[in-house]
Amino acid sequence: MDLSRYLAIPGELPLENIPCDGGFTAIFRTIGCIGDSLSSGEFESTDAEGKKGYHDMFEYSWGQYIARAAGTTVYNFSRGGMTAIEYWNGWAENNDCWNPDKICQAYIIALGVNDLFGRKMEVGSVEDICDEDWNKNAENFAGYYARIIQRLKSMQPKARFFLMTMPRSSDTARDEVGDRHAELLRTMAKHFEYTYVIDLRKYGPVYDSEFRRNFYLGGHMNPMGYMLTARMTAAYIDYIIRNNPEDFAQVGFIGKPFHNMQAKW
Repeated sequence: MDLSRYLAIPGELPLENIPCDGGFTAIFRTIGCIGDSLSSGEFESTDAEGKKGYHDMFEYSWGQYIARAAGTTVYNFSRGGMTAIEYWNGWAENNDCWNPDKICQAYIIALGVNDLFGRKMEVGSVEDICDEDWNKNAENFAGYYARIIQRLKSMQPKARFFLMTMPRSSDTARDEVGDRHAELLRTMAKHFEYTYVIDLRKYGPVYDSEFRRNFYLGGHMNPMGYMLTARMTAAYIDYIIRNNPEDFAQVGFIGKPFHNMQAKW
């Protein structure tokens, strides 16, 4: 048996290998996806007059594609137009997202587009995080994004977090903000324990006109786009696990009153 595909490969970059079954992403039996329309399988329609409609169709979300491929349970803690501030200020509470029965072993967070381009919030930095009291975080994107992580960590201290950067585009003005967003997430991954970056900005494809012709329907993705995103996301998590196996050896004990004193926890 050739074990090489299940181990770290010297010189390998993220997304060079795309396992169709999600690879080691399947070690997580519960995953929560916190995000906006692109995390919700949103499709854009138009009527005869050209009026647009937006429809969250969760069965087409990249999270549910991952669920079907990896045989795991994935919760869509998402909605079209979602922002970190709205998620924190009532939406998550009103939609049962903090329910202890839905606490997960892993979370994928894909927020920022509507915060930074819609609300035009200040990006902020890890200096805006108060580790002792999340209510003292700054009222900017970094502060609200961190509050989500902090509250979930208070409920499931050993959960693993995967923070998704924005893919590159051909829009220079947007890319400047996207770069600041990505740098914030990279520093957050260093700030919080067991937190990693799905860095589509650095390693993913450019979402240019050719990409959009194939994978978009108007301003949102088409079914192929959501499936592609699922495969990239799962492949990236698989890559992280293969390159950091000691960080994931006790995933089965997350949320359980057990651990192995001889291994990293």
